Amino acid sequence: MNNNKLFYYAITVSMAGFLFGFDTVVISGANLPIKQLWNTSEWFHGTFIMSMALWGTVIGALLAGYPTERLGRKVTLIWIGILFFISALGSALAPDPYTFSFFRFIGGLGVGASSIAAPTYISEISNPENRGRLGILYQFNLVLGILIAFISNYLLEGVGGQNDWRWMLGVEAIPAILYTLMVLGVPKSPRWLLIHQNNPAEALRVLKLTTADKEARQILNSIEIDHLKTQSNTSSVFSKKYSFPMILAFLIAFFNQLSGVNFILYYAPEILEKAGFGTSDSLFSSISIGVVNLIFTLIGMYLIDRAGRKQLMYIGSIGYIISLSMVALGFYIESSALFKLVFILTFIASHAIGQGAVIWVFISEIFPNKLRAYGQAWGCGTHWVFAALITLFGSVMINSFAPWKVFLFFAFFMVLQLLFTHYLMPETKGVSLEDLQSKLVKEDEEKVLQS
Repeated sequence: MNNNKLFYYAITVSMAGFLFGFDTVVISGANLPIKQLWNTSEWFHGTFIMSMALWGTVIGALLAGYPTERLGRKVTLIWIGILFFISALGSALAPDPYTFSFFRFIGGLGVGASSIAAPTYISEISNPENRGRLGILYQFNLVLGILIAFISNYLLEGVGGQNDWRWMLGVEAIPAILYTLMVLGVPKSPRWLLIHQNNPAEALRVLKLTTADKEARQILNSIEIDHLKTQSNTSSVFSKKYSFPMILAFLIAFFNQLSGVNFILYYAPEILEKAGFGTSDSLFSSISIGVVNLIFTLIGMYLIDRAGRKQLMYIGSIGYIISLSMVALGFYIESSALFKLVFILTFIASHAIGQGAVIWVFISEIFPNKLRAYGQAWGCGTHWVFAALITLFGSVMINSFAPWKVFLFFAFFMVLQLLFTHYLMPETKGVSLEDLQSKLVKEDEEKVLQS
């Protein structure tokens, strides 16, 4: 097996996650300067400036299943890089809030599409033993992008005077063009080639790039058998047959955003200012969020194929509940800024090792080959709808409610996530995509019979 090529393909495609992380968080440094420059209301700022990219993400996630299935994973990934490049330059040069919002929307389309195409591609070139570790490379690059965005914002503060926010946003064009050029060199997904192009010879050639000849033929054979079983099945992803994976994808995505993670990442400088840090200190402290996120994502990468997805969700859920409750307590009793920062960082660590490590891998595993991109679109679309809503109301929430109430609200939903993990979530580690499909469909049929 050529693990070096496999890792190279996975890391190249997962760079879409870097652009995702950078694009979604870089706005945090431009948040306050833009609000002052264009003197917008809280509602306008939340609706157009802060959350417009997320509404683009919702559209991108909901619609990306079609090009990912029809045009292919690789072609879709190339267009994602182009969208990020256009968005970076357009946002940096925008003369007014409406133009700015339009180009942020374009970047959001790239983010949404990347959350479909990249995890789908990586899951389809991996094997059961390394699918979790390779799948989490997308999340690793995502948090690396978040960290680099925080560092970039801090270093570019004051560059260009009052237009420093334009440099913060425009610098994303560099990794966007590099990613686009690199992804041109990756092969197409072998499962897509066989199932959607009916090209077993090319699928086998791609499999042999990363797998020994005998094993490549065995994998191709299992894909063909699975395809023959489902070829006559014209059911859509919304049919009753697939209701169990649909419920799983919806709930893990729902709870991901009801943890408050995007609220904290998007409004980190403003939250830290309310916690007691000065403006420059809040930007610097935001970097600590990115560092902790990266470190614990690496720990999650180590554990995901060892401990399993479900165990990481247990760890993350308990960490969420403790950290969110303590941040709420810190704001309620008006404790020191350091106390609040410690538990905000604990929250970030809990997310990185739990939901952050699991969500993209898990959603890309639980749907059948034939419908994977559409199932991924359902789960990611759910994720981004709630992310957009949280960000839309975030500016109002942070300025209209006592912070302790907001954090306690998120803590309550993490108790529900713990119950979901215990009672509903299956373990998917070490199972082939084809065997996992049969297992989840069987579980679904048993549930239907019992109802």
